[in-house]
Amino acid sequence: MKHKLELIYFKMRALAEAPRLLFHYTNIEYEDVMSWDYYGKDWSEVKPNIPFKQLPMLMVDRKHEICQSMAIMTFIENLAGINITDPILNAKANAIMQSSQELFMPLNPTVNFATGDKFIKKKHDMMPFLMSRFEDLEKALKSSNKKFFIFDEPRACDFVTFHHLDLSKLLDPTIIKKFPRLEKFIDDIISIKSIESYLNKRPKLIDVGKEPKLIINGEIYTTGTKKTKPI
Repeated sequence: MKHKLELIYFKMRALAEAPRLLFHYTNIEYEDVMSWDYYGKDWSEVKPNIPFKQLPMLMVDRKHEICQSMAIMTFIENLAGINITDPILNAKANAIMQSSQELFMPLNPTVNFATGDKFIKKKHDMMPFLMSRFEDLEKALKSSNKKFFIFDEPRACDFVTFHHLDLSKLLDPTIIKKFPRLEKFIDDIISIKSIESYLNKRPKLIDVGKEPKLIINGEIYTTGTKKTKPI
């Protein structure tokens, strides 16, 4: 059964990115929709009525609300028929996914919004955690003896991890250089044709640390949760 899938989010590269990657990898059709376009209201008005008061939200057939990005990832895996049925491997994959998702704060908000001295301080303060978590992920990847964390083909946990590692290069491109196995992992994800195609056309995040902006369909917008005109 084919569903109408709408992924609702904001102008930023954060929690909706891993679902987008998985959608493209599995060739499942979906539509990216900005919050203000879907709801017809400013986020401040909509937020109190949204489950858990946050996005992304995956709307299924305009009636089922699937919130929380990890739940969305699990839904896409099940829909594509690539869910991990072995309970032990599934638990290991979930551990990788949850551990990677812990990189969200403060990495994603810093890259998408922080500027000037605040960006520099946040970058400095988070560095010990990033280095420690990257080391953990590097060890897990090496111990798997696979191309990716669980199999030689990627699963949800791999795309969640890829997003955060890829985003870290906008924070500081030298961090990932210290972890050659993770660097190889990034290259292996990028080499997937459907992923390469998506990465080449997705909105480009620019001026990180200064005045973060997204280039969407050739027009430049400030990052954020509000509808704005192109700069």
